[in-house]
Amino acid sequence: MKQRILIVEDEEKLRRVMELQLRSSGFEVEQAGSAEQGLKLIDHADLILTDLRLPGMDGIEFLRQVRQQYAHIPVVLMTAFGTVENAVEAMKIGANDFLLKPFSLDHLIAVVNKSLELRNLRAENRKLREELGQRFQLDNIIGSSQPMQEIFSTVMRVAPTRATVLLAGESGVGKDRIARAIHQQSPRKDKPFVKINCTSIPENLMESELFGYEKGAFTGANQTKPGKFEQADTGTVFLDEIGDVPPAIQVKLLRILQEREFERLGSNKIMKIDVRVIAATNVDLRAALEQGTFREDLYYRLNVVPINIPPLRDRKEDIPVLAEFFVTKLGKELESPVKTISRTAVAKLMDYNWPGNVRELENVLERSIVMAEGAELTAAEIRLDMAPASRHHAELSNSFLPEGMTLDQYEQQLIKEALKRANGNKSQAARLLGLTRNAFRYRLDQMGMDSSDTE
Repeated sequence: MKQRILIVEDEEKLRRVMELQLRSSGFEVEQAGSAEQGLKLIDHADLILTDLRLPGMDGIEFLRQVRQQYAHIPVVLMTAFGTVENAVEAMKIGANDFLLKPFSLDHLIAVVNKSLELRNLRAENRKLREELGQRFQLDNIIGSSQPMQEIFSTVMRVAPTRATVLLAGESGVGKDRIARAIHQQSPRKDKPFVKINCTSIPENLMESELFGYEKGAFTGANQTKPGKFEQADTGTVFLDEIGDVPPAIQVKLLRILQEREFERLGSNKIMKIDVRVIAATNVDLRAALEQGTFREDLYYRLNVVPINIPPLRDRKEDIPVLAEFFVTKLGKELESPVKTISRTAVAKLMDYNWPGNVRELENVLERSIVMAEGAELTAAEIRLDMAPASRHHAELSNSFLPEGMTLDQYEQQLIKEALKRANGNKSQAARLLGLTRNAFRYRLDQMGMDSSDTE
């Protein structure tokens, strides 16, 4: 059965051109010249294309009414460049995507196909979650808890598509492994998987690292060099710690996501690229939006399929199966006599809070297995990480703020101490505090301190 597209647009010529293109691509099409007419035609629509500016009821109000009655129908907004902010606002209300006028007909079909694909993905994902009732394992990712089962089902449904995925979760929860699982389950599995750690690349080198450069683009550029995105052509790019990307690079990433094109540093030649983008963050990007350090339009382009990975302390029922998996795996790798783990040892693991998540659990078990003697890892042999930093954190929690000090004063003291320990290196100081570089610079600006990079 052909899928039906409803076009709500007051320009008759544009409606007609879009209709012809959509029909030639295999869709059925209905038209409306106003939002009021459109509301009468949406019962059988599989997707709605609507202008933001309409006579009478505008596109925003039309979207609100559609969302109240037909939450499952994807809505794509068409808007001129000057109203992009309104389009971003509409995406908060529930629009699935937006098209900037003037747009090419090929881009129109690509956006329509992506939105319909995502709609089908979500429907199948709901069905799969209902059917999924037992422990599930995927590419060395273990989890018997309900949150992990839902993540596995999402991975299986999103992997065959080219939809952009945003992974969110604390450091150590397994974002890297989930990104690789999505790639391995996709049609691109035999193509490159290129990981880009946005925190580790100095800001002044980021553009050339990501997009490459031409010979002579800058001092020392003795030959042309392709960037990470070119290396990943036809494959997958994994942007780890996307919250650390500076604003100038965010604009270029937005162009890749929207237009699938970029330019090397020192070149005016437009290069087309075919990459699937997976991004990850261990910070709340919405806070970065409020601070103005992260672009709203880029956020919504990245957040097509969000996957939130809960910390290990919130899914402790996964610890027994994770412990069994790591003991078997590490026992072989380390050529250790340890083959199993005792129930009391598992109970000890479950009593711990795991600030470092799954990565810390694996490290603890590796350290414990190295020092163990028998075939079964016992509770006494479990060597938990009681580092000074952890004890210091516990002491702060018990005593709350130091006597006579406000929260702002205490935060400033921590920032100054981090800078001192990092010998003035702002990126390293930010990592000590668990902040992105942008968030750290924001706090330095608030304190009236120099926030420019010195690395």
